[in-house]
Amino acid sequence: MRIEILCTGDEVLTGKIVNSNFSYMSQKLEDVGLTVVWGTTVGDDRERLLEAFRLAAGRADAVIVNGGLGPTVDDLSQEIAAKAAGVELVLNQEWLTRMEDFFTRRSRVMPPNNRKQAMLPATAEILDNPIGTACGFAVDIGKARFFFTPGVPRELRRMLEEQIVPRLLAKAGRAVTIHLKRFHSYGLGESHVDTLLTGIEEMSPDGSIKLGFRAHYPQLETKLLVRGSDMDDVRRKLAPVEAEVRKRVGNFILAEDDQTLEGVVLKTLADRRHTLAIAETFTGGQVAARISHLAGGEHVFKRGIVSRDLAQVRASAGLEASAGPATVDAAAEIANAFREKSGASHALAVLVDLDEGADRIELGGTIAIAISTQAETVTRNARLLGGREWVRLGAVEMGLDCLRRFLQGLPVDEKIDFEKK
Repeated sequence: MRIEILCTGDEVLTGKIVNSNFSYMSQKLEDVGLTVVWGTTVGDDRERLLEAFRLAAGRADAVIVNGGLGPTVDDLSQEIAAKAAGVELVLNQEWLTRMEDFFTRRSRVMPPNNRKQAMLPATAEILDNPIGTACGFAVDIGKARFFFTPGVPRELRRMLEEQIVPRLLAKAGRAVTIHLKRFHSYGLGESHVDTLLTGIEEMSPDGSIKLGFRAHYPQLETKLLVRGSDMDDVRRKLAPVEAEVRKRVGNFILAEDDQTLEGVVLKTLADRRHTLAIAETFTGGQVAARISHLAGGEHVFKRGIVSRDLAQVRASAGLEASAGPATVDAAAEIANAFREKSGASHALAVLVDLDEGADRIELGGTIAIAISTQAETVTRNARLLGGREWVRLGAVEMGLDCLRRFLQGLPVDEKIDFEKK
């Protein structure tokens, strides 16, 4: 099936807004075995929008249109969809009532211009939007089925997953169950993991398992797309393959599916009724920021120290305010002192020394990590090559991953691909 994604809006066309919706939709469709063949961006212009709809209708089997469902004068999707389909634009009383209820529940009066969002092509099928006022809809234009979606990301994502993907799979004749299994790892590059997993797909002789990757430094997502007659069939096929992935990638797998590294760390600490204090330099407080805002974080996260000045970190931890390099000895001293001062059961120190001149050219940085408990203190030293942002992201991820490894009883000092040996 040939699929096109058509994004609308002057702000998207001119680059004032980064079009993250396109990448999200394309990736989600790829995850379920549907491939996007064309991607088009059009501004808020009636003639050009109509031309884009007609071109898409002539070459695609299904078209997802994103944006243009709002209440303002530059939201044109319903109007142009009706014109392209050759039908009238009519008031959908069901959606109008839904919108009025939406505002009433929030003790607000619906502005008159929101009524425009209930004006749909006469032949449209409503695509539910339970979290917004933009009515999604589907309509045939030529031989193609068009699916119209809101531009608000969280509304789009829910509509895509709950309303559009099932319809596209049915249209493509996929009378099978499709499941996506994901592994999140840190420390191994995409080509390295690809080599480690050589032959994984062949473990399913009928070709029902497809291996894929999505690299987004500092993490790598390894994906197994599984097809089966039903979920029991999917689980039967997946079980030996996912076990083999865990065996081959090993300690570098930090989370699976919808889990996150910080979520795994927080849950482990919370389940054991442990608490955490964090001291960090150069990272801008991003280690603590990954943990402290999560649900349950208020019971685990005790206190944080953030500074670019090591002497200030030492002073805040209750030590002599002396300067010096970011060594593992310094990290251990700070972690031990800060754990005692904060009253936390665990303390994590992530110290970074950026190379001189790293503001101007890509050099690197030295990272010193220490984890302190009443029973022991473990350390990790690493050197990452690259620019400031590469080093900062690597330091944050390495600090959290070392803590994850420590809590899981794994070695914290396994070398990673991004580290200078």
